[in-house]
Amino acid sequence: METRPIRFVHRGRIVSVDGAAPTRSVLEWLREDARCTGTKEGCAEGDCGACTVIVAELADSGGASGTQAAKATLVGGLSMRPVNACIRFLPTLDGKALLSVEDLAAPSHGELHPVQQAMVECHGSQCGFCTPGFVMTLAASYEHHNEAGTVPSRQQLADELSGNLCRCTGYRPILDAGQRMFELPARRLDTAPLVALLQQLRADSPLHYVAPNPAVVEAGQPRQDHFFAPRTLDQLATLRAERPQARLLAGCTDIGLWVNKMFRDLGDIVYVGEVDELKRIGEADGALHIGAGAALEDAWSALAARWPSVNEAWLRFAGPPVRHAGTMGGNVANGSPIGDSAPVLIALGASIVLRHGPATREMMLEDFYLDYMKNQLVPGEFVAGISVPLPTPTQQLRAYKISKRYDCDISALFAGLAIELDGDVVRSARFAFGGMAAIVKRARGAEAAVSGQPWTEATVQAAMLALDSEFTPLSDLRASADYRRQVARGLLKRLWLETRRSSPLAQASVWAQADAASA
Repeated sequence: METRPIRFVHRGRIVSVDGAAPTRSVLEWLREDARCTGTKEGCAEGDCGACTVIVAELADSGGASGTQAAKATLVGGLSMRPVNACIRFLPTLDGKALLSVEDLAAPSHGELHPVQQAMVECHGSQCGFCTPGFVMTLAASYEHHNEAGTVPSRQQLADELSGNLCRCTGYRPILDAGQRMFELPARRLDTAPLVALLQQLRADSPLHYVAPNPAVVEAGQPRQDHFFAPRTLDQLATLRAERPQARLLAGCTDIGLWVNKMFRDLGDIVYVGEVDELKRIGEADGALHIGAGAALEDAWSALAARWPSVNEAWLRFAGPPVRHAGTMGGNVANGSPIGDSAPVLIALGASIVLRHGPATREMMLEDFYLDYMKNQLVPGEFVAGISVPLPTPTQQLRAYKISKRYDCDISALFAGLAIELDGDVVRSARFAFGGMAAIVKRARGAEAAVSGQPWTEATVQAAMLALDSEFTPLSDLRASADYRRQVARGLLKRLWLETRRSSPLAQASVWAQADAASA
C-alpha cells in the first residue's frame, strides 16, 4: 500500500498535507497552518461547539443509505455535516472538503452571509468567542432547510444548536437570528466547484499516510506512525488482522480526547470512516441492521423512525456535531457504562456482529460486555454492525436519560425499558440500565418480577424492590449511589404510569409505532 499525503479541499482549492502528525487536529491545522483563526478552541473536547466547522463530501459516499438524517444532510450533491474541529484528526479529511467561518462572506466584496447578517441584526454575539461555531451550525441548518424547502421552528433551531454553548447572550438573540436568516435575501452555497474538486480527489488511492513522531525515538530515529484508511470491508478486515495492535478509529469523539486531554500515544491508526459498507442502515429478515460506521445521527434517526419513544433520547445524545462525527458502532464498542446507545439496544434485544478476517460471529449485545471497559473482542477483530429486531404491535419501549444538564451532557443514569403486553399481563420484559454498574446491565430480577404478572402498581413495586438488590452503583461527581437507586426505581414507576392501559401515553405510543411500521 503506497504512502501519499493527505489531500482535501479548503478555500476553493485542493491542499496537500505531509509531515503533520496523524493525530494533529483539524483545529490546530486551521489556526496554525492555514492561518484561518476564525474557528476557536473553547474546550478541546467536543463539548462547547466553538470550533464547529462543516465537513462536506460527495453525496453518494457520505451518508447512510435510506435514513432520514442522511437525506437531511444532502445539499447540492454534497453531504454536509457540522462537526467539532478540535477532536477530528486531520487525515480524516482526506477526500473531503473543509468549510470554516472564513468561507461564508462573499469572496468578491465581503458581503455578509445571511447567517452572519442575522446575527448582527439580532445582537446574537456578545464576547464573540463562541460566535463562529454558532454561525457554522446555523449555516448548515440554513443550507439543509433551504434545500428541503422548509423553515425550522424555534424548537428545531434550539435542537440543532444544542451542541453549541454560550456564556453571554442567554441564547434568545441567537435563536432570533436563526429565524431571521430565513427572512433575508437568500444566498446559497455554490456547491458546483466543490463537487468538481471532490470528484478529482476520487482518483486518489486509499490513504496510507506516514509521518515521523519526534516524541518517540526508536533506534536513534523518530518513530514512523502510520494512518490507514481502507475503503472496503474486506480491506479493513485484512488490515485489522495484519495489524491487531493498531488503534481502530471511527468518529474520534472519544479517542480525540485521549490525545487532547490525556496526551496518549496512539501509534498506528486504522480508520474505518471510508468504508461505505459500514455506513449502511437497512431492514432485512425482520431486523434493523446498523453498520458500525453509521453516524450516530443516522443510527438514532433510524431507531426513532421505528420506535418514536426514543426521539428525546436521540436529541439528548450529546450535540449534533458529536452525533454527526461519532458512530453507534464506536459507542457500543467503547463500552462505557454511561454510554446512551447500549441500554436502548439491549432493551430491544439487539445483537452485535463481529468480524475477524473473512469470518464473522454474532452474539447478544448484553453478552458482549465482560467488565469495566472489557469486552469479547479478540485481537484483530472489530465490530461490523448491530442487528435490532423490528418492533411488534404489543411492544412498549421507553428511553430515559438523567443528567445534570438537559442538552449535551453525559448521563448520570440511562434506562432502556421494554415490555410486551398481552392485554393487562406482561408477556416479557427487558430492563437495561447504564450508570448502575461497571457495564450496561440488564435488571433480570426486576424483569422476572413483572414477567407473566398483571401490569399493576403492585407488580411494579415488586420490580422496584428487586432492583435494589441487583445493583451496587458508585457515587461520583454526577450522582450518588443512593440517588441512582432512587431514580432507577422511579423510572420503573414512570414506565408503568406511561404504559398501563388507562394511560393516554400508552395508546399514543401504540398508534405512533403502528404508523412507523406502516410507513
